[in-house]
Parts: sequence; C-alpha cells; structure tokens
Amino acid sequence: MQTIKAAVCHAFGEPLVIEDVQLAPPAMGEVEVEIDAVAICHSDISYADGGFGGPLPAVYGHEAAGRVTALGEGVQGFAVGDPVCVTLIRACGHCDSCGSGRPTTCEAPKGGTEHPLQTADGGKLYQALACGAFAEKVVVDQSQIVKIPGDMGMDVASVISCGVITGVGAAALAAEMRVGQDVVVIGAGGVGLNAIQGAHIAGARRIVAVDMLEEKLEAAKEFGATDVVSATEAKPWNAVKKILGRGADIVLVTVGVAEVYSMAPRYLAAGGKVVMVGMPHGDKVATYSPLIMADAGQGLVGSKMGNVVIKRDIPWIIDLYRQGRLKLDELVSRHWSLDQINEAIADTKSGAARRNVIVLKR
Repeated sequence: MQTIKAAVCHAFGEPLVIEDVQLAPPAMGEVEVEIDAVAICHSDISYADGGFGGPLPAVYGHEAAGRVTALGEGVQGFAVGDPVCVTLIRACGHCDSCGSGRPTTCEAPKGGTEHPLQTADGGKLYQALACGAFAEKVVVDQSQIVKIPGDMGMDVASVISCGVITGVGAAALAAEMRVGQDVVVIGAGGVGLNAIQGAHIAGARRIVAVDMLEEKLEAAKEFGATDVVSATEAKPWNAVKKILGRGADIVLVTVGVAEVYSMAPRYLAAGGKVVMVGMPHGDKVATYSPLIMADAGQGLVGSKMGNVVIKRDIPWIIDLYRQGRLKLDELVSRHWSLDQINEAIADTKSGAARRNVIVLKR
C-alpha cells in the first residue's frame, strides 16, 4: 500500500476532507494512474449530498486524466507513462450488456470498500463510481482508460471522461437521431452544451436550447444551438413549437431535476422521444400521461454516459476536437487545487461554471 492525498466524504452534505489514504497496487487487469486533472461533475455532488446513497467514508470523482504509473498482471495495450482519460465505465466484457455492445450498463459489480482504497489507519474506504479520482492517484480496471495524445491538455482531456461523452453520446448515439430531425436540449450547462454539439454533429435541422439563465442561452448559441428559449416563460414548449412548426423529434433532458422530466414530453411531436440524460436524486419522481404518449407514439429512452464505447468513441471525439469541429477548451471554466475542492464544488452548485477542473500540481 502507498499513501496518497484524497478528498474524503465522511458525512453527506458536509465539506470533503483532504487527508492521507492508502492505495493498493494494481491487481490483475488493473492500472495505476497518477491524476493530473479531475473535473467536478454534478453526479459527484449528488453523491456527496447523499442523493444517490452509498457507504461512507468515500472518495468521489470520476472525470479525470493522468498518466499510467503501474500495471497489474494481464494488462495489454498500455505502458507506464501513457497519458490517458480515466472514466467510470468499467466493463467486464462478458455480461449480456457488454456482449450486446453496451458497456456503459455492464452488469458486473463495481466499486467497493475492500479494494483498492483504505483509510490511513487501514479502515474501509469506498471507491465511489469505481474510480475515486478526487485523489492524487487511482487504481482502476484497464477497461476504464483510453490513451490520449501526449500533447493534449490534461484539463481538457478530463472533461471528455464524462461531461463530453455523456452529452455528445446522448445526442449522436443514444437518441438514434436521423439527419434533419429537430432537437430540443433542456439545460445548457456542461452536459447540455455537449448535447448541442452532438446534435449538430449528428445532422439535426434545428437545435433549440432551453434554460433559465440568459448567459447559458448565449453560450448555447456559441456551441451550435440554432434557437434558444427561456425556461422562465409560462409555457416554453409553445415557444419551441412556434420555432419548429411542430414539436421536437428528440428532447434531451440534461438537468437532474425531476420536474423538468415531467414537462419534457410537452415539447415532443408525434413519434418523438425524450432522452433521459440528467440524473435527479434517487427519491425524486416524475409524472407523465401514458395515454397521451402512447396515443402519439412517443417514448422515453435512457442514456447512461451517452451509451458510448470509450475505446471507439473517445478517439473519435478527440479527432473532432483536433479538427476544430468540437469545442473542448471552452468547456473549462476555472482551475482549482485539490485543497480548494469545496470552493470548486460550491461554485459548480451555483450554476455559473461549465466545468470546474481540479489540477494536481506536483
């Protein structure tokens, strides 16, 4: 075991504590990665606030990039020193989901309190999201990492690991969009901006962004929205239908608010679908009319991490970025140190940031 610094959650809703923890060496099929940058995702915040449950104490963080520093037995295709994206997508390769090309919903158990983390005194410590990247190093399964170009900024690479693949993948993959369809993206935060980019890449005719904040709607235009509608209107779906001439073919909900899910079907055209991207707390529920949706041939589709296959899709995303067809640098709002993680979380909660990134300086 080696000693590293990590941001530990000891009680839901309380500030994270920077402290020494113990990290085991990589086991069979695992890799150790020294973290250079880790972005703060709203899922991390929901976990730390108790919205998703899970044991404590815990280390969160799952949107990271760094360099491989050690290899377990049986690891193939990676070498010490490789720069990599680190994701929460741990795929066994053998279950029905993995065998069907859906590794984001791998059915094998993930994470735990037995390996690889322990508290400084040898107690149990939960590696949340099978990652625990609010730390100087992680040990993860080789299926969770993807090599990236050596000249790519680690801060930019970190946001790919969740926010980008979740948003771009939701629009370009999970939605199964046809060229020329009309798309509504509810929420113009970090994931929403990437959903807008994904819809543009997939060939949408119109992309309408809906958000409460004017500054976010302006950002949505920069990222490819053809039209914007303020969610502060009494019935914003009527404004959207006026723009499109009918309802939308696809509505991507990128905010984790149950009430928004209740309203989302109102934006749809006949035969349209709501794609569920944002994740509300586990005790929150949405309501809709099955009669109306069934009669109109409408549907609900879940999208976990954009339904991506990271070994295929992260290189594709990086290539689009290097061609200038996908904005990534513009997603990074501000850099923070690990000691500033609670301030970075508070800033993220305020809604002002696209993505706050913790940069670990050696």
